[in-house]
Amino acid sequence: MPHRHPVKVRFYELDPYGHLNHSVYVQLFETGRIELLEEAGIPLQVLEEQGYRFLVSRIETSFLRPVGAGAELVVETEVAEIRRASSIWRQRLLVGDEPVATQTVRIGVTDGRERPVRFPEEMATALGPYRPEGAS
Repeated sequence: MPHRHPVKVRFYELDPYGHLNHSVYVQLFETGRIELLEEAGIPLQVLEEQGYRFLVSRIETSFLRPVGAGAELVVETEVAEIRRASSIWRQRLLVGDEPVATQTVRIGVTDGRERPVRFPEEMATALGPYRPEGAS
């Protein structure tokens, strides 16, 4: 089941044309991932204390339609796939039920020196509720 996090577009996030700036989409999607991790009981601070880091290695964003000031959005996030030392996250930015942007992110798991490590089983378990049905 995807995690859902509400956000509201603020005027200073707009580009000169009155649309949500493309760079803000990436920030909103990251906020969605951080909120999911906190809800799962593994906030970034805990990851760091346990000697792990999540590092983004690839982001692919599709902008489907413009968003203006005051729009009430929902960042929807799910962990689509957990691999040996990385994971794939899928996200949608919604106005109501209509997607306005999508993003797929590959995130590597590293140790404190940023070397790849095996995805910890306890983390995979904690992220289980945010995985689509039938995901590997």
